[in-house]
Amino acid sequence: MGNFVFKLPDIGEGVVEGEVVQWHVSVGDSVSEDDPIVDVMTDKATVTIPSPKSGVIDSLSGGVGDMIAVGTTLLEIETGGEATASEEEVSSDDDGGSESEPESEPEPAPAPAPAPAPAPAPAPAPKAPPQPTTGRVLASPAVRKRARENDVDLATVRGSGPAGRIRHADLDAFIAAGGAVAGAAPMAYSVKRTEVNPVKVVGLRRKISEQMSLSKSRIPHFSYFEEVDITELESLRQVLNSTKDDSQPKLTYLPFIMLALAKIMPQHPECNAHFDDEGGVVNRHGAVNLGIATQTERGLYVPVVKHVEAMDIWNAASEMQRVSGSARDGSASLDELTGSTFTITSLGREGGLGATPIINHPEVSILGVHKAREMPVVKDGKIVIRRIMNLSSAFDHRVVDGADGASLIQHLKRMLENPALIFM
Repeated sequence: MGNFVFKLPDIGEGVVEGEVVQWHVSVGDSVSEDDPIVDVMTDKATVTIPSPKSGVIDSLSGGVGDMIAVGTTLLEIETGGEATASEEEVSSDDDGGSESEPESEPEPAPAPAPAPAPAPAPAPAPKAPPQPTTGRVLASPAVRKRARENDVDLATVRGSGPAGRIRHADLDAFIAAGGAVAGAAPMAYSVKRTEVNPVKVVGLRRKISEQMSLSKSRIPHFSYFEEVDITELESLRQVLNSTKDDSQPKLTYLPFIMLALAKIMPQHPECNAHFDDEGGVVNRHGAVNLGIATQTERGLYVPVVKHVEAMDIWNAASEMQRVSGSARDGSASLDELTGSTFTITSLGREGGLGATPIINHPEVSILGVHKAREMPVVKDGKIVIRRIMNLSSAFDHRVVDGADGASLIQHLKRMLENPALIFM
């Protein structure tokens, strides 16, 4: 038997340490080469490090939330053969289907003690086809994380994917049924729930917490709300989508809002700025670099569409989709996540009626976009049905006066209610 000592490799870009965000394995687990073993977060990105060898996890170094220096031992693997010490490169997680966490009992590992029997026992195959009824549960890291957060034993969840893989939909159905196996009696409403599930704030969630605390504690926010009649904008959007070619993306409302903001920002330079409060300087930007708040399975990211002032509607839509997609799949670069001068946050269909968005420090303004809905309104003395969208905004009251913030939103309202102005 040999033990392979695996050290945190050089992740690149001058990174000297990383935070352990999630272990995909436990001591005693059997792993195969390239199975995901740990998620490590650097300043701006989270990478999934694969197993360099096949074998049994002998020891782990560091818990969730710990900082591990490059070159420090991450884990030891009992390989069952010779131990090599070659440096392994970091690769991205493929589908997470081969990971193994102890949901009920760890999968039996090859016995290390030599105990010869009359007939040699076959060694367990690391890649044996998994069956839904065995102790090994097939699920992605994201599904496992949600299961832990909801105190769900995945061994009791029926998977609908290939070979019984548990999908998000399976977990949703299980939770919606009261945490009961399909076909079982529903949970009684009279049962009191007393459990407390501590969730350590680490990784991206820790960084979000730090950024929100910084923004809220240092920036005196004032909020401003308005409703916008986007009936004409919706008609234009429908026409453009029906006449676009295959190379052009489908348009949502956001590209129109982005172009409208880029067009009016020269008249509202105090809102397209960064405030260096320590230096006492407001840096007003000519470039309109719009941060697009994007919810991902790993948390909130704000990828940036840069120089919107130089784009047409199709460029804006394509670039927004590109950077948002990079944030969601974890491939966004540092450049794509920095440099915004103004942020847009949209909750889409879950947008509600209003919110008080928190400014993305060191910016001085943020716009919240809510879902559009048909409503009865009075127009020219008559009640008619119009398509209405609510806008919520927040400004840094140290450098943006109330009248200036209101002026920006009213200017944006005129543009969206008369969408031809966006292109003139």
